[in-house]
Parts: sequence; structure tokens; C-alpha cells
Amino acid sequence: MKILSILPAVLLSTLAYAQETPQDTITKTPEVLGEVLIKAIRVDADSPVTHSNIGREELEKRNLGQDIPFMLNYLPSVVSTSDAGAGVGYTSFRVRGSDASRVNVTLNGIPYNDPESQGSFFVNLPDFTSSVENLQLQRGVGTSTNGSGAFGASLNLLTDAISPEAYGEVSNSFGSFNTRRHNVKFGTGLLNNRVEFQGRLSAIASDGYIDRATSDLKSYFLQGSYVDDNTLIKAITFGGHEVTYQAWNGVDAQTLEEDRTFNSAGMFTDEQGNTRFYDNEVDDYRQDHYQLHWNQRYNNNWSTNLGLNYTYGRGFFEQYKESEDFSTYNLTPLEIGGENIDETDLIRRRWLDNDYYVVNASATYKNNKVELDMGAFYSHYAGDHFGEIIWARYASGSEIRDRYYFSDAAKEEYTVFSKATYRFNDKWQVFGDLQGRFINYQTGGITSDIIPIDVDQNYSFFNPKTGISHQINSRNQLFAYYGRAHREPTRNDFEEGITTPEKLNDYEMGWRFASQNLKINTNIFYMDYEDQLVLSGELNDVGAPLRTTSGSSYRLGLEIDVDVRLSDAWSLRPNVALSRNKNRDFVTSIDGELRSLGETNISFSPEIVASNMLTYQPVANLQLSLLSKYVGEQYMGNIDSEASLLDSFFINDLNIFYELQNVPVFKSVVFSGLVNNLFDVNYESNGYFFTYDDDFSNPGTVTTIEGAGYYPQAGVNFLAGITLKF
Repeated sequence: MKILSILPAVLLSTLAYAQETPQDTITKTPEVLGEVLIKAIRVDADSPVTHSNIGREELEKRNLGQDIPFMLNYLPSVVSTSDAGAGVGYTSFRVRGSDASRVNVTLNGIPYNDPESQGSFFVNLPDFTSSVENLQLQRGVGTSTNGSGAFGASLNLLTDAISPEAYGEVSNSFGSFNTRRHNVKFGTGLLNNRVEFQGRLSAIASDGYIDRATSDLKSYFLQGSYVDDNTLIKAITFGGHEVTYQAWNGVDAQTLEEDRTFNSAGMFTDEQGNTRFYDNEVDDYRQDHYQLHWNQRYNNNWSTNLGLNYTYGRGFFEQYKESEDFSTYNLTPLEIGGENIDETDLIRRRWLDNDYYVVNASATYKNNKVELDMGAFYSHYAGDHFGEIIWARYASGSEIRDRYYFSDAAKEEYTVFSKATYRFNDKWQVFGDLQGRFINYQTGGITSDIIPIDVDQNYSFFNPKTGISHQINSRNQLFAYYGRAHREPTRNDFEEGITTPEKLNDYEMGWRFASQNLKINTNIFYMDYEDQLVLSGELNDVGAPLRTTSGSSYRLGLEIDVDVRLSDAWSLRPNVALSRNKNRDFVTSIDGELRSLGETNISFSPEIVASNMLTYQPVANLQLSLLSKYVGEQYMGNIDSEASLLDSFFINDLNIFYELQNVPVFKSVVFSGLVNNLFDVNYESNGYFFTYDDDFSNPGTVTTIEGAGYYPQAGVNFLAGITLKF
């Protein structure tokens, strides 16, 4: 790794530069009342937990309609990807090689991960970035949070803070692939210094880089707040409706070379033998959230927070299927003109209909030496899975709204935690965190594969965490951390017969440096897994990744995050993550036999992920940034097959932001632009890998066949927008 040899020189040169600048201390961001809503699950700047923060001001500069995963793309160890190839529609991200189903996500302290799949689907909340005040990404186990355990990271988002003054905004942006985003925002300001209302309506549409990978996205956000010196009450409702044409099939290697944008979703052959594409092969889903938060400060020491949530989700994906067996859909064979008919072309919908209830309460005590957070969390999830045929060439005796499969599910979770930070003096502080999670998951009926499912599983997890920080001097801080985490299987895991929970011991130690012109955050991590469920590389028939138990595995890495101000106009923010990600003794079936492959690479875990932001700001209201991202090669499976190798890529984006102030009518007019993949690189940020046993080509032998698919990302493309602020 050549990059290892140059890192010491880079650090030494930046440190030498820093010594010429006045001293500054490592300070914490001032706490405002609204941030107490998520205080119990966030950490401070000097905490012994590895983390990164992004505020509204930084988000605004790149917020032109792309989803949350692309807002995170330049943080350490993060890799973002898009099914449609341009950051609109279905997007996802990985942190330290862990996919989104292993990243705990909370919105104002309320879990956002789907309780069954444990994934986070930001396509259901289009333009949510426009309502985010700030976010914190904790890498590793981090501190105790609500919902599914953090096995790669946890992402905490805080929605809009109260605005003391009234405002209005109208934003419009346009770009490549007929992408456009329109939103309006308003805020009343504090009425009688106590009450405030604000809201947003958004619409995003795009044709996508991939053929027919269209997106039609709508969302809303409405918040009412009451505040006085010691009380904050927020009632919030937000949600979205997404209709996206499916693009989860990807392309094989040959098609990648011949037609990068080809999309096989919806393809069928008509009665005349012509190849056609069904025009409504879409995912159609609505999700509405209702939250109530009450924060009460009793004195300088004590405060409490109560959060209530109800989430209602419902929707389907629609597919045209050719020559489907009647038996799969409980249809009776027909006889027409003396011919027996037992299969048919049809259009089906697979539905999800779910309700999610949350009660979340915490109390905080703090004085000059101690900060103590205690809390309890309860959630109840109920979801129905069912399928319908909405058209068939031969409908047999079926009736409209007949369900050819049905399964209901219920999941309950109780969590209690207590965490404390004790400051011995200005130099030393220790952190302790104890959490208990208690889960029951039940499901019964028939799966979409027409297989009976009957699960009733209970899990009890104890997750201790501890850390220590030492402030060497006004510029330097050292910290060490240990965290234990458990994680229950997902619904797909249960369908595959997996019931064993995962276990993780996370060890971290780091150094932070801060001066007036330079900040460095660096840490070493060792994540030791037992029964880790790694991505196998394969997808199920709805594009969801499948997982397999790897036994014993680990991730060992170094992360360096630097922020250096070169001059009044120039700044540089590089980061790099170097890691070794291994299954210790991976066992799999090859040529019909179980084989131990010894140490292999964990799937989707590049050894190098690096980013940089080079920013030029000649005046306060103009900023130009060159954003660079390098992701090393990675295996899409766990058997180190060359057929599963996803190539490395290096891309650059150009971001322009200009705010015109003191103009008639408006408070300001903001112009922003983003040129993605500036140098038009052909690259693939995601894919899949599969194997199957072929016992037909050579009778008496079994040969394992390997294959792979890829998700091409767009070449050079742009987004440009204007925001009118009143």
C-alpha cells in the first residue's frame, strides 16, 4: 500500500504547519435545548467514541435532490451507491464494509431501521436532507442507541431546530437524466416567544442513468413547537411516497461492456415473439411518521425527555411474470380447446402493510464532574406480507384481491440503558454504558416463495461499553474504547434457517489534535465478530442481499480525518481508512463438497477508502469545492474468487455555492451546482456474486458455476439549483 508510506510525511508536514499557529482547545459544540432530544444517544466532541458530524450549513451546499447516503459519501469509511446510478431513487451506503442493515439509524432518537429487514430506505423519505438540522455518524459500536444494534455504525439525525424568525424558501433544481427537485419551506418564527410552526413540501423526479430507472418522489414535513426557558415540546409529522422503476437486476460483465445502462427489469416476450418491457414494473410505497417529543429541564442538573412515535407504511412492488405455474398461485389447471393449461403470464403485486409504535424516555443528570443518562425504550411492530395477482392471461377461478400468499409478523423490543461520564479533572474522564435489549419476533404463514414460515424467537442481549479520554494539553487528546454488541437475525435470515445472533467486541483507540488551522482525528479499530452474518453476494428474487454465517471474523483498521486551513481562502479536508477484513476460517460448498477455505476476505470490504474536500472560498458567500473519492477493489463474495472482484474507482465532483445577499424582495438568493463524476469515469460501486451447482453438463459430477452482476454508476452529470429565501 503506497498510501501507507506517504501518510507519515503528510501528517508531519501538517503538524509542522500547525505549530506556527496560535493555540486553540478541543471544544464542544454549545448545547441548545433542541439537541437534548437526542442527547441520550449522541456523544460530545471529547467523548472516547469515534464519530463525525455534519451540520445544516454543509448539507445545504450539496443538497440538490440526492439522498442521505450521498450526503455521507465523504465521511471516513463510507461508500455510497445508487441503483439508478445517479443518487436519486434507491440508494444505500456501507460503513467499514457493513451494509445499511447493520447501521443503526435514528430520527430524533426514534429508530428508522425496518424492524424485520433492519434496512434503512431513504427513498421513502425523499428530500429529507432539507429538514435535517445536523447529523452524527458514530463508527463501530458507539454509544447505546434505540433499535437494532450498531454493527458497523450508527447514524443519528436531528430534524429542523426552532427558528426564532419567520422565513420562507422556494427551491428548484434541475440536472442530467431529466432530474428535477422542487420544494417550498416556511417557518412562522416564534409567536409570542413561545410557539413556532414550520413545514416543507417536496417533489423529486428523475429518469435515472439506468434505462427506465425512473423516480417519482413526494414528501412533506410539518412541525409545531412550544418552547420556554425550561420546556420544549415538538409535534412532528413527515413522510413520503415513492414510485421507482425497478433497477435491482444489474448487468453481467458482457452487458457492462456493451450496454452499461441496460435494465432487464420488466422484460417479457409478447404473443408475437417481440421483446417488450412492462411499463409499470415499479416499487410503490408510502410511509408516514408521527412524533411527539417533550423535553423538560427542571434545574441546572436534571432534565427529562419523552418521545412517542407512530409510523405507518404500506405499498407494493409490481412485476410482469411469464409462464408462471398455476400451482404457485393456487390456481386450478384449465382445459381450453382440448389443451391443458397449467401456466400463465401474469402481473403480480407483493405487498407490505405495517405499523410501528415507539415509547422512548430518558433522564439526564449533570454537574461539573458527572453526566448521567438513563433511559428506557419500547417498540411494537406489526406487519403483513401478502401477494396479489392483478392480471393474468389465464385467470382460472381466481377473484380480484385473492391473496396467493400471506404472512403476518410481530416484533417487540424492550431496551434499558444507563450511561455515565465522570471527569476526574481537566485531563481525565471515563465513560461507562450499560444496555439491555430484549426482543421477541414472531411470524407465521406462507412466504413469497410459497414456503411455510413459523418463527417465535426471543433474544436477551447485554451490551456493555466503556472508554477513557486523556487531555494531554490544549491541543492533544488520547482516547480508548471498548464496546460489546449483539444483533438478532433479519426476516430473510430466518427464511434461510438462521436463528443464531451475531456478537461483536469492538476495540478502538485514537488521538485528536486541534489548533486554530488544523484538526486531526485518527483512530485504530479492531472489530472481533462471532457468527457474523456477512453478505454472501447473492440476491433474493426481490433484489435484497442474502447473508451467510461466517463463524469467526474480524476487521482491523486505521482511520485518519484531517481538516486543515491552508489560508483565509483555501482549506483541505482529507480522510483515509485502511483496513484488513477477514473471515478466519470460511466454509462453503464447492463442486458439491463442503470445503474450508481458511482466511478469506469479507465481502464488500475494500482495504482502502479515501476522500478529500479541497475548498476555495475567496469571499464569504462564494465557495467552490473539489470533492474526491477513492474506493479500493473489493470482493463481492467471501471465497476470494476473481469472478467476484469489484474494481477500484476514483471519482471527483465539483460543488459550487454562491449566495447573493441584499437583493430586492428576498433576504437572499442562493445558487448551487454539482458536477458529479467530473472526469467521466466508468465505474461500478456495487454488485452481486453467486454460485450454483451444475450437475447436468457432466453426469456423475457436480461443478460449481460462478457469476456476477454489477450496478453501473453515471458518467459526468450535473445538478444546478436556485433557492429564493424570504
